Amino acid sequence: MIGTVLCYVLLPAARLLRALRDAFFTCRKNVLLAKSTSTQIEGIFAATRGKSVPEEQEALLQQWLEEGAGNLSAGESAPAVGKASVTLTSDWLEGSELLMTSLSDLNSAPEVTWCAGQQLSELHALASSEPQDHEVTELAKLPAEETVAVAGSAPWAAVVPQTDHQIAGCATIDVEVQNEDPAVLAWSLARGAETVPTEPPAWPIQDTVQFCPLPAEVPYHEILWRDWEDLSVQPCVLEQVSRNTPLFEFRVMSYNILAQDLVEQGLDLYLHCHPDILNWNYRLPNLLQEIQHWDPDVLCLQEVQENHYWEQLEPTFKEMGFACFYKRRTGTKTDGCAVCYKHSRFQLISLSPIEYFRPGLDILNRDNVGLVLLLQPLLPEGLDLKAVSPLCVANTHVLFNPRRGDIKLAQMALLLAEIDKIAKTTEGSYYPVILCGDLNSVPDSPLYKFIRNGELSYHGMPAWKVSGQEDFSQQLYSRKLLAPLWPSSLGIMDNCQYVTLCQPKKSGRRKYSRDFLLQFHFCDVACERPPQLVLLEGVTDAKPDRPAHWPKPAAMVKDPDPQPFVPRSSGIIQHGLNLTSVYSHFLPQRGRPEVTTMPMGLGATVDYIFYSAEPVENGSRGGRRLYRDGALKLLGRLSLLSEDVLLLANGLPNPFCSSDHLCLLASFGLEISSLKEGCQ
Repeated sequence: MIGTVLCYVLLPAARLLRALRDAFFTCRKNVLLAKSTSTQIEGIFAATRGKSVPEEQEALLQQWLEEGAGNLSAGESAPAVGKASVTLTSDWLEGSELLMTSLSDLNSAPEVTWCAGQQLSELHALASSEPQDHEVTELAKLPAEETVAVAGSAPWAAVVPQTDHQIAGCATIDVEVQNEDPAVLAWSLARGAETVPTEPPAWPIQDTVQFCPLPAEVPYHEILWRDWEDLSVQPCVLEQVSRNTPLFEFRVMSYNILAQDLVEQGLDLYLHCHPDILNWNYRLPNLLQEIQHWDPDVLCLQEVQENHYWEQLEPTFKEMGFACFYKRRTGTKTDGCAVCYKHSRFQLISLSPIEYFRPGLDILNRDNVGLVLLLQPLLPEGLDLKAVSPLCVANTHVLFNPRRGDIKLAQMALLLAEIDKIAKTTEGSYYPVILCGDLNSVPDSPLYKFIRNGELSYHGMPAWKVSGQEDFSQQLYSRKLLAPLWPSSLGIMDNCQYVTLCQPKKSGRRKYSRDFLLQFHFCDVACERPPQLVLLEGVTDAKPDRPAHWPKPAAMVKDPDPQPFVPRSSGIIQHGLNLTSVYSHFLPQRGRPEVTTMPMGLGATVDYIFYSAEPVENGSRGGRRLYRDGALKLLGRLSLLSEDVLLLANGLPNPFCSSDHLCLLASFGLEISSLKEGCQ
């Protein structure tokens, strides 16, 4: 126990004191280098530090001794001093990197940036107090082109050269990524006067994963690097997409951007984050920059706060060329879902917002919502729009509660019924469908299998098992799913279709109203004794008499409201949309599962992009239906990350990713039929 205390308390304190001492002496030496003779500097520093000067510093000082400050011209002396300052400070940084072996150590040493500012301030003071010294005066007039870049104190940014007006406020240095990697272009935005802290406190919750420190030599943009996977070059895709087949290509992004109200209501979930990176004014530019960089043609967002949407997001998206539609959650919730598409690529055919809340139904008593759009791709002028099929895009955010899988299934059935109505053609087939959203269910859970395989037997299943988020099998009592899952009054059949759109199972088989059937109660046919009826005295031998209050038989009245017969299965729900996932949910190169979010420091996949495909005949593997691309082809996707990688970056959100979810991005191609015929 004592050893642990010494290791975790005294050792970091000693390292910090040593770093402070090195910073102080480095700053002092740089000032003396510009102010005093080289002999005095060497003597003072040798006496004070009591240790040898590094080889590079010795060479620089020796050069100063041989040439002499007085023999240098004004144009040469300033660069020499600046070079010495940078060299000495860089050597100190190399030593400090060996001392600070964790992210907290690195972030607890802001003295370097302060030191650089102090050097500049003291040089200005020297210039004003000693105008007779020509060399020092010229040095004070020069811009600070040799600014010290602190490696590790802000691992997501590099310090850029400062101008004179920036020197006065050294704490407000603008930053930019000098090496503009294509996958993270300009994710590190200039913050102006806003300082981005980097020290992540230890994960506060017991029995959870402790976040690992970030090595100083690995920058954030390399840790969070996401590759673009080009699936159009794979052999299986090349067989389907011949070189003569023209495609209408477009990108779809699904992104849970984390509503600010939800952040403030659940701060306990983000104790590992510095408060400044949770600020909406910090998060919004990051989110917009990320969306603008990946440049999707269709954008599906979840957890979009209503006031932020109308005041900031929608105006910005319109400037980016998007047409936007928004649906706020019902009740008192302040966030919702949004679907945006570029009006230069698509035109709206129909829009259908969905509210899952149904008064009086326990199975649908939550405030989640969805959006379903039917879009027509726009082709170049001179080409018929009918040459390419319309596209159905759906976006939703399903209930989070891990214990209420019954509600999640009912919400998904409502969404699939709406998709079935919007995407069904007059011939009975379906337009291509893309389903995006935060489904709050993990891969291979019953809900996931229902979407992908098109069928689920749910009767008797524990409600917590539907989403697979948590294991409540040890509880004495757990809610179980019973058939039918929702009442017939909802108007949705077990095949996830609206009753009004269903055809009768048998011709002439109808469901009649009660009033219509009551008129046959005492009709002549009903009062006749069937000849095969067994004779039982006092039971079957008496003819029923019509009560006195019963109305006389009237002419048969046609039922004014006949309804199709609605069969209900015994605990099985189905759909016929043939959906498969863009992602495989596993990273073979790392041997780890993909994750899209990090709740409480634990990685999980809950965000998806499903798309229409053609099932392989007699094709299944381990209970999973096999698909191949049809008219809608998957051309590429943005790779996801594994849990261990996100742990190195201190989880989500972090200074790079301003949401607690990763964005999903996929590239699709729709066959252009008329051009295909022309090419052949």
